[in-house]
Amino acid sequence: MKQDKRARRADEIEAAAYAVLEEKGYAGLTMLAVARAAKASNETLYRWYGDKTGLFRALILGNVTAVQATLDQAQGQSPMTTLRAFGPALLAMLLGPRAVALNRAAAADPTGDLGRTLSESGRDTVGPWLGRVIARGIEDGSLPRADVSEMIETYFALLIGDTQIRRVTGAMEEPDADWIADRAERALTRTIALFQAAQANSDLDSAGHRP
Repeated sequence: MKQDKRARRADEIEAAAYAVLEEKGYAGLTMLAVARAAKASNETLYRWYGDKTGLFRALILGNVTAVQATLDQAQGQSPMTTLRAFGPALLAMLLGPRAVALNRAAAADPTGDLGRTLSESGRDTVGPWLGRVIARGIEDGSLPRADVSEMIETYFALLIGDTQIRRVTGAMEEPDADWIADRAERALTRTIALFQAAQANSDLDSAGHRP
């Protein structure tokens, strides 16, 4: 019960942090400002998060919870089923208002520290997991033979493209679930098609049948 109460309080503090971030930007995201917005003590914030960077990291990790839940639910499912669930969950998170706020903060940080924190707690965490799913797909034949890292990069490029930048700059509104599902399916289908073609060409070369 005590742990549940702390989790609820942390959710309230992090919601307050997003409100401060959206209103004042990262420069205005002080521990004191968040404490006041959350009606919490400054001491609690420092005890739980350490410092402003620790709070920012907690916001990032909290934002990937939905994606992590999808990954957890996908345990034991086929690689293709997992990928079809993963794509929409990741894209919805990346294009949501909280991710936009975090990316705007990172873009405004001249030190680059926030960008590194965002990468370490986001893509650098999801990427290795995705690599393991793709490797299983290659092994069971549901995905074409390919370099796993190249397939990850291609898939991310087709899935995300310039949508994050457009959201951060305000050039794109938050898309609806149908748009996200359609883009995720097209990204997966095109990734597979590209690497199937590459595999076919490689097989022709190996067999000596290329004209």
